[in-house]
Amino acid sequence: MEQAPIYFSDVSKLNKFIEHHKKQKFFLIVDGNTHEYCLPVLLADLEAVDDIEIIEIPVGESAKELEVAHQVWQSLLELGADRNSIVINCGGGVVTDFGGFIASTFKRGIKFINVPTSLLAMVDASVGGKTGINLAHSKNQIGTFTQPEMVVILPEFLETLPRNQLLSGLAEMLKHGLIKSFNHWFDLVNINNLESHKWVDLIKQSVCIKKEIVEQDPTEQGLRKILNAGHTLGHALESWYLDNDIAITHGEAVALGLLLESFISKEMQILPEKDFTKIWKGIHQFYDKRDLPESEQILNYLQYDKKNENGVVQFILLDKIGNASFETYVVNDKLISAAFEFYRSNYNE
Repeated sequence: MEQAPIYFSDVSKLNKFIEHHKKQKFFLIVDGNTHEYCLPVLLADLEAVDDIEIIEIPVGESAKELEVAHQVWQSLLELGADRNSIVINCGGGVVTDFGGFIASTFKRGIKFINVPTSLLAMVDASVGGKTGINLAHSKNQIGTFTQPEMVVILPEFLETLPRNQLLSGLAEMLKHGLIKSFNHWFDLVNINNLESHKWVDLIKQSVCIKKEIVEQDPTEQGLRKILNAGHTLGHALESWYLDNDIAITHGEAVALGLLLESFISKEMQILPEKDFTKIWKGIHQFYDKRDLPESEQILNYLQYDKKNENGVVQFILLDKIGNASFETYVVNDKLISAAFEFYRSNYNE
């Protein structure tokens, strides 16, 4: 599966694409936030679109539901979308995940383009060809592997991004460093000020890491599994918090997952103690302490993790900073509980 081209700070390729497909109908999927803050910026840069239909979805994970997907499919039908129509997803990770799923399933698949507006979407959600929605309180249970026609990354969108959203994207970038590049990890943990940082080079590094992995294993049969580091417990925690009406970003949940799973890796004598200490300090400096649920409450969520094999929960564990194996590990419940207790006792404000 050939990976989509990625363009930084350049809408000229998007304008050429639109001009080349000017006979087709275009549909823009946004959420309430990107409709207000990002869409005007994008539309001002688009030269060739005379008529484009805008479809707005709810803000946040609540959009990634089958009911919302049905509403959007219905809207596409009513607005005259056909097999040659093209969807542009302008938004964060939810919008690109959801919009990609909508496009890849409508009339057995229509073309789509991702214009990510959050740091998380720029470095992770819009790159790699995964699309998806949630099911039964579990993340990304329904989806496809479908590449967009292109990804257009406009870093100026980050200028209006709140700190918690920068931290959300940072977690995925830290993961990229942990699984593949010590130098990338080092650069990230030495950021002094998130709000004023110039992100372009670091975004490019993260995108290159993920793109290199995905090109070797597009459908997650082997190497691509390492991108799930931090996500086994991270996804379960994210689902628990959201089910209990406690706000948390995807990235913050991943950061928690990276901490807890690094502890597990250390206890299983896979990750050296010195690397665990560096990971703990590196992540701790950015993220506030969270009240964790009892580990028993999380075990049920783990049973629905999409990476499970024959009903057994699978973990991707680091063996050092800058390297993870796509070999999966089975972790006993007592060790998961010990990781939760270690976090409560040692993660200080």
